[in-house]
Amino acid sequence: MKALISMLILASFACMLQANQAPKEYPTGEVGRLVKLGEDIVANTDTHPLTKDFVGNKLQCKSCHLKGADGKVGTGEGVSSWVGTAATFPAWSKREKTVQTLQDRSNNCFMRSMNGKRLIIDSEASIAIAAYITWLSEGTTIKMNEKGPWSEHNTKLYPKNVKKFNAIQKKATHQNYLAGQEIYAQKCATCHGTTGAGIPGAFPPLWGKDANGKWLSYNTGAGMSKLDKAAAWVQSNMPLGQGNSLTDQETADVVLYMNAQERAPFDLKEHLLPKEEAGVYNSKVFEEKHTVESNFKILGLDLKQIKNGK
Repeated sequence: MKALISMLILASFACMLQANQAPKEYPTGEVGRLVKLGEDIVANTDTHPLTKDFVGNKLQCKSCHLKGADGKVGTGEGVSSWVGTAATFPAWSKREKTVQTLQDRSNNCFMRSMNGKRLIIDSEASIAIAAYITWLSEGTTIKMNEKGPWSEHNTKLYPKNVKKFNAIQKKATHQNYLAGQEIYAQKCATCHGTTGAGIPGAFPPLWGKDANGKWLSYNTGAGMSKLDKAAAWVQSNMPLGQGNSLTDQETADVVLYMNAQERAPFDLKEHLLPKEEAGVYNSKVFEEKHTVESNFKILGLDLKQIKNGK
């Protein structure tokens, strides 16, 4: 019986790995070219000729959408896997208060996670990114998401964990900040640096500015800047290759420390191109501002008190 159970577990694990892999073959012709172009863009977003002018930091799509066992961006097992994502769109977005397309979703990341400008809808770069994500979703059953802009895989992992960490973070104190600082030094600084600047070409920056005063990482409008959303992502994916090894409290504490650091404030209007250039912005929300302080205040926390203990 034990042998049978072990075989079933191994078979299930093998299926899971296979499910989170890219297709073996690229499409042919122009479709294949666009898929490969999208793959290049998501790996080199801040330096790629088609997207570098829309990025305002040192991140790439692969910074959050991690590579899986097959080496493809977005096939990681944790939260933010792209496998199956295209099959859930169009999907409802609570933030935008509209039903979003896959291009809407990825274009909006440039304003927040990339701290830049929203990509022009139906530009070659926008279509190429969508083509790559769609390629990763081949064979997935289409099931539009009424709850949020997430794949079925991420829907199972993300919303309930955001809710869990929301409750934990609301109880945060200065002691949690200090604990998070220690965890960061022990388990994060080797890759992301003691000052959060990351290692160029290897590991992404998490906060702060470079020597020229340019912001390095995501701004305060990004999902990763929110204490509960970031914790759901971090626990699922970090430390790299050791996802789900941090306890709930360890995860909450290290995210508290990370997101208490200096990062770019967010004003939606500053990240939208003029309508005549960008086309229709599919949203019912046209005014939105966030700072590090306001992100803490949303959960009833005082940033100064959290950091300084008084």
